[in-house]
Amino acid sequence: MRIVGLLDLDAFFAAVEERDKPRLRGLPLVVGADPEGGHGRGVVSTANYKAREYGIRSAMPISEAWRRSEEARKGGRPPCAFLEGNYAHYSEVSGRVMAIVRGHSGTVEQASVDEAYFEIASANGEWQGAPWEEARRIAETIQTEIVAQEGITASIGIGPNKLIAKIASDFKKPNGITVVTAEDAEKFLAPLAVRKIPGIGPKTEEILARKGVKTVKDLTWFTRDELVALVGKWGIDLYEKARGRDDSPLVLEWEAKTVGEQETFRTDTLDFAFIGERLTDLCEDVFRRFKKDGFKTYRTIILTVRFSGFETKNRSRTLEKPASDLTTLKFEAMKLLIPFAGKTENPRGAKIRLIGVRVEKLQ
Repeated sequence: MRIVGLLDLDAFFAAVEERDKPRLRGLPLVVGADPEGGHGRGVVSTANYKAREYGIRSAMPISEAWRRSEEARKGGRPPCAFLEGNYAHYSEVSGRVMAIVRGHSGTVEQASVDEAYFEIASANGEWQGAPWEEARRIAETIQTEIVAQEGITASIGIGPNKLIAKIASDFKKPNGITVVTAEDAEKFLAPLAVRKIPGIGPKTEEILARKGVKTVKDLTWFTRDELVALVGKWGIDLYEKARGRDDSPLVLEWEAKTVGEQETFRTDTLDFAFIGERLTDLCEDVFRRFKKDGFKTYRTIILTVRFSGFETKNRSRTLEKPASDLTTLKFEAMKLLIPFAGKTENPRGAKIRLIGVRVEKLQ
């Protein structure tokens, strides 16, 4: 019998800030870019649950978050506290939480800084009681230890595979546990919106909606071949997922797959002397993090350019041999930027709102 848990730290960045700064406890809190009185141009990284009551969500423009906070304030509710994040500190806290999880499971996949899958196995091949109830007790112990040692909470989903555990982890937030047995997996999924299945985005949702598919149960009307015809090869996996089946293994080694930085300009611009300077600084920041995180070489450089209308383009260069120096990073990033100064990449002459650079294929 396979039992998988997914631990998801609740509003993680905001929770750490509330823990470390008692004056913020009980207030709606947003971690992200400086809102600059409603003129900020970055995004929300995390909003705590009180801020979410105002409709503020991760990845929302920080200016929109500020506007919603002001609407709440004018309505007599407390305004949000806005903080820029301390991501190195969050990473340290995450490392200690992951150590707690590993203390209860020999098979752990850290999916991100605030999420981890873990296998729940019987002791010496024998369960002391009902397997799913034992799994719940282990999850409760993990939650208790995280609160005691780190002063933050986590929600945990438990299921027969990663798919069910992931979806279940979102059901009873914050600090909840949701257990879905193998027998109940398909019934658990049936009433959910199709977007709850990881991998289904707006475009796929629209394609399925045109066929009358709104819930996961609706997906089960279709044969495997019909789903392939609708959404391509992914239809094979989608057929299985709609029935609660997922045999993907846990990946034991986790490390950053990419190191990157980006900057949103205060004013949209086509001043390429300025943009080039900012790109150079970003390359230096990326290289500093790359070295600090213990990486030796990179092989792919990716440039992100976002225009004033929010159209975003990514351009990349994969080197013939891995590189380990800052000079190569700057040179290749600049080569990727140059076409945006002309009609090759910017035929309408749109101003640029954001640039970013990252390195991948790290060793």
